[in-house]
This record gives sequence, C-alpha cells and structure tokens, in this order.
Amino acid sequence: DLHTPSVAAILSRVNYLAQYMPVLILQGTFSHDVPGSLDVFKTIAGNFPVFVADRICQVGLVISPQKAFWVSSDGWRFSEDEIAESNFTALFSALPSINKGVVAAAVGAENAAEAVGDHVYNLLKGWSPINLAARARGIPTIGLSHGTVSGCVTEQGVVMAGLDNEYSSGAIFAAECSAFLLNHIHQMQAWEHNGRRVAYSGSLERLHFGEIKPKGFLVWDVGAQDATFEFVETPAKKLLQIDFAGTPDMEELTRLAANCVGAHVRIRWQIDEEHRHSIDKDAIRTLFAKATEVKLEGRVNPIQRTRSEGITRMSLVEKLAKWAEVTATDDVVPLVERLAMLESSEPTEIVAQIVGKPNEEKAA
Repeated sequence: DLHTPSVAAILSRVNYLAQYMPVLILQGTFSHDVPGSLDVFKTIAGNFPVFVADRICQVGLVISPQKAFWVSSDGWRFSEDEIAESNFTALFSALPSINKGVVAAAVGAENAAEAVGDHVYNLLKGWSPINLAARARGIPTIGLSHGTVSGCVTEQGVVMAGLDNEYSSGAIFAAECSAFLLNHIHQMQAWEHNGRRVAYSGSLERLHFGEIKPKGFLVWDVGAQDATFEFVETPAKKLLQIDFAGTPDMEELTRLAANCVGAHVRIRWQIDEEHRHSIDKDAIRTLFAKATEVKLEGRVNPIQRTRSEGITRMSLVEKLAKWAEVTATDDVVPLVERLAMLESSEPTEIVAQIVGKPNEEKAA
C-alpha cells in the first residue's frame, strides 16, 4: 500500500541507486508484486535509467561516455540481425514470475504444471541463438528469473522436487547465458557448467526458525564466456530451533545457551500427558536470559487406552465391568444398576423415580 513506510523506503532506495548506475527491476511473485505495482518505478528520473522487466523480453544495456540507457526487444527476444547491429555493453534475458493461473486457464488445471515446464524450456532454448550471437561479439549475457529450479534446496533444507517447479538447471543452461541470476528461494546456492554459472542470491535476512546458513547478496563479474560471483554476507538475526523427542535435556540446553546471545530461540519437545508438569519452563527461560526472544512449544501426547481383547463380543454390562477393571474403578455396582435402568426404563420413568424419592435419600 502506497501509504506504508516500506513503500517510501524502497522508492528512496531505487532513486538513490539511479543516481549512480542503471537499474533493472524484475517482476516477482504476484502475491508480493501485484501486477502493475511496479509501474511507479518507471517514473523515477535519476542520472541513470530504471527499467522494469514485467514481461518476457530481452534488454540491452548501452553505456557510452555521454549516457547510459536500456533498449528492450519488441517481442520476447531480439533478432540475430539486431544483435549484430547493436552496441550493447551487456544483454539481459528477463523471465518474470510466471502466472500459473493464466496457464491453467489456457490448458486446464490438470495439465498446467507440465505445460509451464515445457513452455519455459522452449523459451530458454529459444534465447540460446541470440545469446550465442552476443557472446561471439564479446557481449556479456545475463539471464534473470524469479521461480523454482527443480532440485534446489529451501532455507529449511527441503529439496524442491516435482512438476510444479518452473525449470531445471539444465533448461536454464540451455539459454546459453554466461550468468543466470535467480531469486524466489531464500537459500543461496549455485550451479556451474563450463565456466557459466546459475545462482540464487537467497534472502538478506532469516525469516524462519531453523535457518542457520549465512544470508547476503551476490556481486557478479560477468564476461562473454564465463562468470563468477562473490557472496557478501549481511547481518541477520539468529533464528535457532532446538527440538527434543522427549523431555528437554537441561545439560544440552545449558551448552546451547552459551551461543544464543541476542538470538531468537524456539525450543520444542514432546512429552506424555502424565509428565507434563515435570517441565520447568522458568528454568529454561533463565538459561536463555541473554536471548532476544524465547518461544517454548511443548506437545503433550494424550493417553491412548487400548481396547480389551474381545470387547466387541461383550454385553454392555460385561464391557462396563472390563472398563472398571482396566481403569481400577472401585465399587462398580451402582454403575451397573444405573445401566440396567437406562436399558429397561423410559426417560420419563427414570425421572419420576428420582424425583419421587424421599428428600433424605436425595440428599444422601
């Protein structure tokens, strides 16, 4: 929303960058970057231009002693003749976040996942002759996309596998870019093939408990035939998660607490219902007194009672007697009497019997 401080902050940051360098912004996840929400960046007028890649296209960057500017393709790519006649300093191939809803509407929901993968591969492969022509002229080629590579790993260690992922690393290398810059997955990771590289920069901060790997951004050095990058670590809050299959081990917690100064800590355990009061939460909080935040999440396992053998073949009275035996219930005779009353009498008769008894018996 335009009135929020975060919008003012990002506009200020992009305006600052545009005073010193050409800026390219790629359309991201539609739930975050609502279609049309990036148009405001197109109005920023700095010393250098800002280009918003909100459609599939190729963009050439021209830098001369007098000025720098962006040149975008009319369609989804340039022609080889346009590359031959260009004076590009670098060539970018932009694949914004894919709207799978549009694909599903066109081919049907059951075929959407496979269709996205096929179309993305054809697109990336279709860029290859243009990128090869540019590289032959000594122009660095950079791919940009926002999506999920099959087999990549999330910040929580989950491997992303399945047809729902937009592309594979092989499909990305098929675009023949020297470097392919990715985002969407919050864990930095990279692939390499003959000097060409594909990499996620990851996120600048930790957002989920259990993230332990460094956070930061990438500074790329891209040539016509290969590319390298440097990972620059950024300060990020510690989000530590400690799990116990049973009762928390206080000695283990004491050891871990020494490295939790300033951290956000979540401690989880599972315990049987009869031992739920054995957890000293105050003692745990005391151990982590130097942490910024401590969350204690205990899961209580309810008592599960096993049916007695042959229970389904017993009468109600026999079941009641067996229940009393298993649960160590004394004096089951009054319960048997009431069960017989429930089986043989109508509710109105039962009420009449109870209401009609002498006062001293009711009091007793």
